[in-house]
Amino acid sequence: MKNTRKTMSFFSVNWFYILTIVLTLTLEGLGSNIYAQNTKKSEQLKLPDMPLHDPFILAYKPTHTYYLYTTNVPRMTGNRKSGTMVYRSKDLLHWDKPKVVFTVPSDSWADPTERPWAPEVHAWKGKFYLFTTLHNKNKIIAKPPKAWHKNIMRSTVIAVSDSPEGPFTLVKRDSPILPANFMTLDGTLYVDPDGQPWMVYAHEWLQKIDGTMEAAPLDDSLSKMAGEPIHLFKGSDAPWLNSTIKPSDFELHYVTDGPELYRTKDGHLLMLWSSWERGSYVQTVARSETGKLQGPWEQLAPLVKHDSGHGMLFRRFDGQLMMVLHRPFRNARGKLYEMKDCGDHLEVVRERIDLDGGAREIK
Repeated sequence: MKNTRKTMSFFSVNWFYILTIVLTLTLEGLGSNIYAQNTKKSEQLKLPDMPLHDPFILAYKPTHTYYLYTTNVPRMTGNRKSGTMVYRSKDLLHWDKPKVVFTVPSDSWADPTERPWAPEVHAWKGKFYLFTTLHNKNKIIAKPPKAWHKNIMRSTVIAVSDSPEGPFTLVKRDSPILPANFMTLDGTLYVDPDGQPWMVYAHEWLQKIDGTMEAAPLDDSLSKMAGEPIHLFKGSDAPWLNSTIKPSDFELHYVTDGPELYRTKDGHLLMLWSSWERGSYVQTVARSETGKLQGPWEQLAPLVKHDSGHGMLFRRFDGQLMMVLHRPFRNARGKLYEMKDCGDHLEVVRERIDLDGGAREIK
């Protein structure tokens, strides 16, 4: 009996130790998971925390992910190269820390130390195409007295990737896709009803004085023009802009920025674009009278003022039409608006201050 009791005591003690170890490991595992979850949550950002100039959101249904592209900010990514970064989100409220998806190559026509502008990503023919504006201050196009202002090489380029997360590679490196003597920016992709791809872009007021919107047809590879550029409209066409000008001895400059094309539920073709009014950025919209890219274009009332602009439209995964823009122009942050497609025009429903942390618009 003594030996039996000793044996039973031995096994009881060992089982006690085994259970203790298992319980400890389980608790440590749970603790690690909780820590990992809390760490991941603490690493997420919200729009007020995120530097954003010229924001663009791609809603990618296969992974139910929103991709928010903007110019790389080294303190956010830890990457000091000039390029494009992307934030990712599942709900438009919580965003992962950004990562770089494109860097300006050292062997292109552009200066790799100059920060790109206005990135946006479009799906086309099974791939993803990044449109962004590059610069080279060392390549002078014209200067006074032949031009009123020094003109440098500036143009929207296109880069391609198999994924919205990059990496993106330039489709053309040796020169811009658009005419090299044009100062262009903020190019966007538009595909007309015949399936023809176009780059719609702003032609710099620094070169034109009265900035214009123009468009160039592209080939299917989006690597070269498939015809000559066409003129759409000029900044001074906006009646609300001219109505605010007061006579003075200062020259008039009309800015055109941030075009994006949108076909309404009734088939009207609209263009979001931005300009300046009395030193403040304005988000406005134009409408093609024919429903065609060639226009003619009529200017509608601005959508949002108060130093807001470069708006881009996208649809939430529940179908709600949204607009993202930045405000203010300096030290910009992203702002989100629910929008209404009224058939022949757009209306702002409300700013989603619960998502972007911003103040309500003052009417």
